Amino acid sequence: MFIPSFHSMQAARILVDGQSDLVLDYGIPPEAGDVRPGCRVQVPLRNRTATGTVLTLSEPSPAWKDRLKPILKLIDPEPLISPVMMNLASWAADYYSVALDQMIRCLLPETVRQENTAEKLRKMVYLEKTPAREELDALYRKAPRQAQMLDYFSSAGQQAVPLAAFGAGALNVARSLEAKGFISLKEEAVHRDPSTGEQFVPTQPMKLNSQQQKALEEITAMCAAEHKKPILLQGVTGSGKTEVYLQAVSQIVTSGKSALIMVPEISLTPQTVQRFKSRFAELPSSVAVLHSLLSDGERFDEWHAIRSGKARIVIGPRSAVFAPLQNLGLVIVDEEHDASYKQESSPRYHGRDLAVLRAHLENCAVLLGSATPSLESIHNALIGKYSLVKLTERADGQQLPLIRILDMKTEGKNKSGPNVISERLRMSIDRRLDKGEQVILLLNRRGFARSIQCPDCGHVVTCMHCSLPLTYHRTEDRLMCHLCGFKALPPRSCPECRSANILLQGYGTQKVEEILRRTFPAARITRVDADVARRKNAVRTILNQFRAHKIDILLGTQMIAKGLDFPNVTLVGVLNADLGLHIPDPRAGERTFQLLTQVAGRAGRGDLSGEVIIQTFTPQSPSLQYARHHDTDGFATQELEMRRAFDLPPFTHIAVLTIRSQHESMAEFATQTLASRLRGMLPPPATMTDPMPAPIPRAHGQFKFQITVKGPSARILSRTLRKLVQEAGLGEDLTAVIDVDAMSFM
Repeated sequence: MFIPSFHSMQAARILVDGQSDLVLDYGIPPEAGDVRPGCRVQVPLRNRTATGTVLTLSEPSPAWKDRLKPILKLIDPEPLISPVMMNLASWAADYYSVALDQMIRCLLPETVRQENTAEKLRKMVYLEKTPAREELDALYRKAPRQAQMLDYFSSAGQQAVPLAAFGAGALNVARSLEAKGFISLKEEAVHRDPSTGEQFVPTQPMKLNSQQQKALEEITAMCAAEHKKPILLQGVTGSGKTEVYLQAVSQIVTSGKSALIMVPEISLTPQTVQRFKSRFAELPSSVAVLHSLLSDGERFDEWHAIRSGKARIVIGPRSAVFAPLQNLGLVIVDEEHDASYKQESSPRYHGRDLAVLRAHLENCAVLLGSATPSLESIHNALIGKYSLVKLTERADGQQLPLIRILDMKTEGKNKSGPNVISERLRMSIDRRLDKGEQVILLLNRRGFARSIQCPDCGHVVTCMHCSLPLTYHRTEDRLMCHLCGFKALPPRSCPECRSANILLQGYGTQKVEEILRRTFPAARITRVDADVARRKNAVRTILNQFRAHKIDILLGTQMIAKGLDFPNVTLVGVLNADLGLHIPDPRAGERTFQLLTQVAGRAGRGDLSGEVIIQTFTPQSPSLQYARHHDTDGFATQELEMRRAFDLPPFTHIAVLTIRSQHESMAEFATQTLASRLRGMLPPPATMTDPMPAPIPRAHGQFKFQITVKGPSARILSRTLRKLVQEAGLGEDLTAVIDVDAMSFM
């Protein structure tokens, strides 16, 4: 094939659409037009044409200038990625040590980049001329279906009707009427709305108390300020943070700007969407949703509605930080402390931190809200980097719920077998149900039993791909690995000694659900966990039923611990507060405190007082004792002192280099080799640990070894590790993963 030479041609690095996600260099001929980063282009690829997104422009080297294939066509003269978002992607790629094309895939979802994705169109029938009575009578005699179609408009009282409303064979009838001048046929785009079928009852702004009003004024002033500083809104559970969000967004939208609202979990999205669409009921299409459970068509339509400016309010989890909003005026990160904002697969970005950066690049205000802010945000407020606003009282004037801590070492002394529900908790549930009140129970472990063990030889059935016991799920009658998803049939005898005396150990939400149904046979009980959430709209349906009091006891994992507002919930029970406390993670205590404080805040949010019962084997833990008193400031003070003493975040940055391989010896040797090189590359005062196996040493069929580095500059750590890996030239059997500002060390 002859490739023309363009001696003055620039080069464009292009992310080619498709499952392989190739990144290739092409030349830009003069006839291609104004090709810029973020533009969509058509390019030659082997013996076909393909589409792609321009990542960067550069001058090609003399050796390659005449060998580059030229771009065939500029698809859209306007880039799909704005300069601000391209800067955001470039910054994140450098900071989190990933290739730029990985960040571009976040900015442009696959459904937007797919060549075959298009708008959904439907044929509409428009009435152009109303027939006279005699014309209609004549049609009824000669062509009754044509007359019926025309008659439908007067009976329906509409000028435009979807063709599908007229049934099979309507197209030929419509064409005959179009030829006579009575109607016209047109194709219109149909917006695939994720909220189709839902009803949103309009709501009016509520009267704010003095603290809420002060918070709103602070946000308004920051939006108008020339130099904007992030605002940390620390409000106790039930203090009315959401109402502050709603009124702040209303001011932003009224001024002609757009707003982004981020939530940590998809399970929280439906309730947030309901509140915003009810408040902005006059313009329901102005509220768009972005999350991973949308269909391809819904995601495509929502994304383009946002980019076109039709939708000026966007709600979603961490990936929503890349929404293509124009003229952004306010970014809100709700429950900003939540670890779900950190992505645990590449690119390993933190949604909250990118939200703060995007607000800086867009010169708009950013509001971080939480009852239990992260220690990083509290530290930023203490040193003046963030502005701090507090809501110390509940909006309705109610008292925070009374929290009782039960020591299960003494509670379970007279019981044989696992003491899942203590007698005190059982009696409290009975009392609440007798009064017609509702109960939330938290157990942050899904499945039926955490493992299967042989009491004769001690063998535990583990995943064949990971260093984890398999969890038994009774509803599927399968053993499942919660790390890689591997499934197996439960053995009827021990795989090692063939003993039939094999036992289920521990308990998860499925087993607790079974116990609850036996203990409270008249109660309506529903479970919410990751297994249930896989079904589209399942969580939204369950929460709506709970709000309508069609469910008495809601049992769930941490998905139900935050952001939910149910006035009839008067009792919250935590079945095992120790699950996340004793793990090798410096943030274990912080996460436990946050989880307990958040779930406790679900109780007593209406006119009735609330009660919380926490079951634990370590009642003396500071995380539990500070949570018992709703004392976020006290917990933060002692925890920050400990972090400072041991040089842990937020006083330093941590990056983890993980080496993976199917061969254990190869992974170990590579990690040791990299560690020896890294010691000479790491600038002081940065430090590093010796290479060691990961806390979960095998996952997804690969052995993992880690090196942890600490230092005052995350960017220096990132660039040093990236240079180390690039110069090492690891083979195909080895994979290196760099996690900057790591939140998990598993």
